[in-house]
Amino acid sequence: MTDSGHRLKILKFLKIIFSSFFITVVVLLTIASIRTFSLDVNAGLQLANWEKTSNISFSIDQHQREQLFANFKECIRIPTVSYSETDINTTALLHFDRFIRKAFPTIFSSRLVQHELVANYSHLFWVKGSQPDLVPYLLLAHIDVVPASESDGWEAPPFSAKEIDGFIYGRGTIDDKGPLVGILQAFEYLLMKGYAPRRGFYIGLGHDEEVSGFNGAMNIMRILKQRGVQLSFVLDEGLAILDGVISGLEGPAALIGISEKGSATVKLSVSMVPGHASMPPRESTIGILAAAVKRLEDNPMPRSFGLGPERGMFEHLAQKFRFPMKLIMSNLWLFSPLLGRVLERKQETNAFVRTTTAVTMFNAGVKVNVIPSLAEAYVNLRIHSAQSLQEVVDLIHSTVGDQRVKIELVDGFDPLPVSSYDERSFGFQIIKKTVLDMFPTVTVAPGICIGNTDSRHFKDLTSDIYRFAPLWFKPGDAQRFHGINERISKSNLEELVAFYFSLIQNCDINKLPEPHTSVHEL
Repeated sequence: MTDSGHRLKILKFLKIIFSSFFITVVVLLTIASIRTFSLDVNAGLQLANWEKTSNISFSIDQHQREQLFANFKECIRIPTVSYSETDINTTALLHFDRFIRKAFPTIFSSRLVQHELVANYSHLFWVKGSQPDLVPYLLLAHIDVVPASESDGWEAPPFSAKEIDGFIYGRGTIDDKGPLVGILQAFEYLLMKGYAPRRGFYIGLGHDEEVSGFNGAMNIMRILKQRGVQLSFVLDEGLAILDGVISGLEGPAALIGISEKGSATVKLSVSMVPGHASMPPRESTIGILAAAVKRLEDNPMPRSFGLGPERGMFEHLAQKFRFPMKLIMSNLWLFSPLLGRVLERKQETNAFVRTTTAVTMFNAGVKVNVIPSLAEAYVNLRIHSAQSLQEVVDLIHSTVGDQRVKIELVDGFDPLPVSSYDERSFGFQIIKKTVLDMFPTVTVAPGICIGNTDSRHFKDLTSDIYRFAPLWFKPGDAQRFHGINERISKSNLEELVAFYFSLIQNCDINKLPEPHTSVHEL
């Protein structure tokens, strides 16, 4: 065959390849376009015919409003700080016990409510429903807070509950005394108005969530488990209403956490015979360990975006983005790698993309002229839903790749199971309805908690655990969480009370409405 014949065959072959590629691209983009403009994940709830209820309307007078703010400020002034599992301000926890008995007298005197102390400082309330066949639910909050010091740069002392421009400042205003007071005050108001639930429910207040909840929430769970309790759902702190936080999103979004990332603390250490600084070895314990830490930072965990519950979050939010982001987010089956690369560029969104690696402690040396015999570093990892704890530990071993570095798993657990969020999901839809009734313009979507909550201890009692409170977060507010100048607006505090006031009543329906959705899957 001549050279021209060979060229002709090659050209025909390339033409076939190009045509096939072009056709594939057209088909994929056509499917993506159809999905983009047919997907409306909020429509189902808004169109559904909900069971008629005679809910008590939320309304408080000015005196009650001022009492709410006064009670909340008193709560913030109680320094219920957890420093470690063995260092907790028990004096403040006893003060808190006296506070809630005084602030919410109707709850403690009602014949509908059974109250008990758990592990000396946590609280469990059981509210019996008139229809015992309806599966109960659990509202969770925690009493303790992380440490805070005025010297860190607070605009107001962190336990002063000082009011500035309509905001109440103080440690715990967001995490988690705002929701805690919201739940108790809402229930207090309901009882004062003669409310008696059809569906029974529990309120659990843990006292050591900030140090893992092994005494508070864990013992509350054990008590319920011993009594054979199964829960319809659990609602705890976690995600919030984001307003202007997600770049390109039109309007605020209420994210309901349907899972949490796993967690691990890993210790790296290097040991050798100590020596004099005047005769240093070629490599020191510090140098070997520093190189290992640098390898971990230079080689992040693999990108896993789109393989976990974060996919549902972005697909639910897709309709509130402009083109072309709407096209991309509606079709993560096609564009996950592309969006993942974009999200990993910022630390705020990198957490959605992978298991994160943070070196949080590095200790070595005893004297300036002594080569240290031991160097230690601690690494904190938050594990993506697509990975397991064991996979992450194995990857650390392979990345460090140095037998001189001892690697120990201090503690850790796998990512939490993903709770349901379709139209048949009772807990999710009740929370969603309550949000939309209060804030009709807000987009509701499932989300993933990158931190951990007490709710993880209850996974044996229910398959549906949700993490949400209607706290409004604007740009910069997320940094206040465990940071300086934690605060809540007085109007948002009142909204928290109104939210739980409605939520408790909304749970009294026998069942969800029949699904009615405009979602068209291909």
